[in-house]
Amino acid sequence: MNLAVIGTGYVGLVSGTCFAEMGNQVICVDNNQEKLSKLQSAEVTIYEPGLDFIFYRNIAKKRLSFTDDLKYAVNSSEIIFLCLPTPQGEDGSADLKYVFGIAGEIGKILKESGDRDYKVIVNKSTVPVGTAVQVAGILKNFGLKNFDIVSNPEFLREGFAVEDFMKPDRIVIGSDSVAALEKMKLLYEPFVRQGNPILEMDTSSAEVTKYAANSYLAMRITYMNELANFCEKVGANVDMVRKGMGTDSRIGKRFLFAGIGYGGSCFPKDVNALIKTSCDYDSEMKILTVVDKVNHAQKLVLVEKVLSYFNNDIKEKHFAVWGLAFKPNTDDMREAPSVVLIKKLLELGASVSAYDPAAIETAKFYLNNSVTYAENEYDALRNAEALIIVTEWNEFRNPDFSILKSTLKQPVIFDGRNIFTPEKMQELGFTYYSIGRKPANV
Repeated sequence: MNLAVIGTGYVGLVSGTCFAEMGNQVICVDNNQEKLSKLQSAEVTIYEPGLDFIFYRNIAKKRLSFTDDLKYAVNSSEIIFLCLPTPQGEDGSADLKYVFGIAGEIGKILKESGDRDYKVIVNKSTVPVGTAVQVAGILKNFGLKNFDIVSNPEFLREGFAVEDFMKPDRIVIGSDSVAALEKMKLLYEPFVRQGNPILEMDTSSAEVTKYAANSYLAMRITYMNELANFCEKVGANVDMVRKGMGTDSRIGKRFLFAGIGYGGSCFPKDVNALIKTSCDYDSEMKILTVVDKVNHAQKLVLVEKVLSYFNNDIKEKHFAVWGLAFKPNTDDMREAPSVVLIKKLLELGASVSAYDPAAIETAKFYLNNSVTYAENEYDALRNAEALIIVTEWNEFRNPDFSILKSTLKQPVIFDGRNIFTPEKMQELGFTYYSIGRKPANV
């Protein structure tokens, strides 16, 4: 099929590349000239494991191309994907100006072409319920009739996006048009050869499904974080509790790991957007309001542990931070706990050296030069009073503990992701604080 993907951010670039991998002709459109120049020069503009290989291959096969010519892309394609940013507004709502703006431009292009060829226009961006109807209304204002709108939300995990796209748990397609549903099923059939379902529904249900899934996962994470804080108070071990819960088939094992809060481009924004939409429809989802509040507080839990250990005075003390990205295998720092934590340490008079395998350049946008950026995890330890672990990158899981012990001023670790066990750390002679477990060697 001939596809256009409007927007080459995280969702757009992964989607366009994976569609091309299945033999489709894909034109990706972006108006950011700096990014476009890199893409046209076969430079991957996001950090995502496994993307570069199929990106290069499909450019070489001439199935994947990049342009700023929206008119060419629209007129050349039968399915047009809107993969546009929907940033959080000040009131928590999703800002749809980019989606509506492009819808208007597409309307003008199709009107000029005489509305000859049938087009399927797909909202792949995460958008509030009712957006598909609004986009359809924009196009109808141009007198257009030969089109259908589809809601096709993405369910991509950063760090596993290529795997998730190529072998999805399910495909959700929302439309009232039989013709559009058939075309979308034909497009997606190669991705579900193992029998995973393509779920057909109306556009409103598809739009709600994305928010419902992300908000539920955010709620699970937040519940475990609150439970971990409780476990510390009563002397329980949250890891044992997690195992006891996760083996219950009604609950399952995933998203039960305690930590210092969720971040990223999806969960925080989607939770707030669903809260705002529910309030707009006089059906406030109160549980999500609490989830958001608790998550904000959880990002500072490690700071509280640091202050307690240093008798509430960390002025002029220096700390090493391992991990800046909101999760491993990405350079994304949107709503990252590291930003909140580091800014609080600096506010309290401390200084920070930080290391992340992928997110150093991204961090400079959020933290500027307020911290020292180390070239590797061990350089970050120099002159540090203690180590603070924020992101659970695999390379942090089995470090050279002798280097840690000899480089840190004190053998003290504050672990926000529970990547070590208290028993091992006590055996190695570290004072060790984690989430939801008894401290070691205190």
